[in-house]
Amino acid sequence: MILAIDVGGTKMAAALVGPDGVPRRITRVATPQHADAQTLWKTLTDLIDPLSGGVAGVGVGCGGPMTWPDGEVSPLNIPAWRGFPLRARLAARFPGLPVRIHNDAVCVAVAEHWQGAGRGSADMLGMVVSTGVGGGLILGGRLINGGTGNAGHIGHVVVEPEGGPRCGCGGHGCLEAVARGPALTEWALSQGWTPSSTATLNRPLTETPDRETPGRRSTGRETPGRGSTGREAAGRGSTGREAAGRGSAGREAAGLRGDGRAVAGPGIGDPCVAGPGIANLGAAGVGAAGVGAAGVVAVGAVGVEPYREDRAVTGRALAADARAGVEVAVAAMRRAGRALGIAIASATHLCDLDLVTIGGGLSQAGEPLFGPLEEALREHARMDFARRVRVVPAALGQEAGLVGAAALILAGESY
Repeated sequence: MILAIDVGGTKMAAALVGPDGVPRRITRVATPQHADAQTLWKTLTDLIDPLSGGVAGVGVGCGGPMTWPDGEVSPLNIPAWRGFPLRARLAARFPGLPVRIHNDAVCVAVAEHWQGAGRGSADMLGMVVSTGVGGGLILGGRLINGGTGNAGHIGHVVVEPEGGPRCGCGGHGCLEAVARGPALTEWALSQGWTPSSTATLNRPLTETPDRETPGRRSTGRETPGRGSTGREAAGRGSTGREAAGRGSAGREAAGLRGDGRAVAGPGIGDPCVAGPGIANLGAAGVGAAGVGAAGVVAVGAVGVEPYREDRAVTGRALAADARAGVEVAVAAMRRAGRALGIAIASATHLCDLDLVTIGGGLSQAGEPLFGPLEEALREHARMDFARRVRVVPAALGQEAGLVGAAALILAGESY
């Protein structure tokens, strides 16, 4: 078993993950807001200690930026951690074991390529749209790191160069500054939005029982609620790419991916099909699926309650209100969707992508987000080769960061 850890600005999560890619004994806790560095570290160690016995390695996804390959992290949305030696601290806690770390959005992309909606795609971008906007780039079937580990850093593609909002990176008009959850909720509140769904969406979750995750069998086979992206559901057993460890000195800790944030919370509302080539990640609970116009299956999210977020107004509440037709919330999702479509068109032209997967809390909004995204994508992806790109919802839900973190150890030759 691999101890998989996912650290983001909204939550911290941990699980035990076997070679089948199935997380077990998943635990989650809200990331303390305005806490000091030691409090954050204690929160993490309290989370992982019950899972630490007998593991064969540690895989970590964390918000960035971080030094690469040393794994000193400075997440933009965790201000108390600046140059925090996360990998070194974990390596000291688990002497003799492989410890690998990458940006949390990269881990989501890796998970979707390894076990989720991106299986079978050689050239894809995996995105997370949540507390921040991040991404990971797979080309030729392998994770692309870039010279400093920053390849796939789509959150800081500029989508509003004139008069765009200031970004945490210091620039203006970045995709993240427009589309990340906190920025959207702030914009919606400034336009007169009154949240109507926070109370029902901000319920506590401390631990998932030690049993198979709903919708995934121990044999590794897909089950209802885990539809495939236009093809038959594939098994979740060995892919022939699993390895005991990375094996290369200097690559034990893969690194910097900017500030993509935490993975998706539970699905909100019913399955919904967006425009051509896009299907929305759908309902809370297992077994819900719908078919998109391009044969893409809308996948039901795992039916577990969310952790309690340590903030008053969440992107999940905004997404739920958009699904309910609240005018300002719909306008906010349209603003985010168009920014995402423009950025994806640019990435597709640059990298010749055949697939983009989108996860994260805001991806649960359905048609209010994916409709404008598709519209903007088709407006801007004008070259013939770029028109073939498909955008699909991430299939692994809030498990994805943990699955990808484990893959850094289990399938290290590809990632």
